[in-house]
Amino acid sequence: MSVRDEPGMTVGQVAELVGVSVRTLHHWDEIGLAVPSGRSSADYRLYSESDVHRIETVLVYRETGMPLSIIAEVLGEPALGEREHLEQQRKLLVARISHLQQKISAVDQLLREKGMGRKLTAAQRAEILGPDWNPAWEDEAEERWGESDAWKQSNKRVSNMTADDWKVAKRNINVLEEKLAEAFEEGVEPGTERANELAELHRGWVGEWVETTHSKQVLMARLYTEDPRFQSHYDDRAPGLARWVRDIVEANARANGVDPDTAEWV
Repeated sequence: MSVRDEPGMTVGQVAELVGVSVRTLHHWDEIGLAVPSGRSSADYRLYSESDVHRIETVLVYRETGMPLSIIAEVLGEPALGEREHLEQQRKLLVARISHLQQKISAVDQLLREKGMGRKLTAAQRAEILGPDWNPAWEDEAEERWGESDAWKQSNKRVSNMTADDWKVAKRNINVLEEKLAEAFEEGVEPGTERANELAELHRGWVGEWVETTHSKQVLMARLYTEDPRFQSHYDDRAPGLARWVRDIVEANARANGVDPDTAEWV
């Protein structure tokens, strides 16, 4: 290891550099996917440039939709050098683009055959919801929950929403997020009466789309700190807001008899 590559970056510095949460880096360390090569005298994780390069490689593979378990296998293949990894990443990304183009063609065909009607396409919904909304999230949600009753319930509601319905939904989430950001900036502590009220407002808003228990809400709120896109959505409004929203949801869940550490999709 060269002097330049000596481990010296903390987990917080690396998280900010690559755009993931500290919790994500801790998880990747625990599962052996991206392990820091050093430790401080106080036993804190320290990352070298090579460690950061591996994390960036993980992120590219993850962007292609590859599960973490498969990424670990690919990175553990000694026959694959840096160039081979890049070529494989490019191949996967091209395949993903092709898959998305096929979906766009299918939507265009439906529009030609059926006209606009009451239903809106993901692109039209995104236009109403604003630049923060990414239509690809709907594809990811379907891949994750498409076989569940919750997804079918939500999809049925969404498919019948008009443009005016989406505009009302956009106003509602803006109001909720303004209240959350205001309380966060005022220093409202998780577990307090006001924080619990806001957590219930959040659960009520999610409940407009799909039946939401406190346990389900906990699992949804995890995405706010574990998925960089959700974290950015909240933290762009107020740095640290994503973590705080997750904290108030978990504190409220405890107050309602749910242990966040063992929460299940029930």
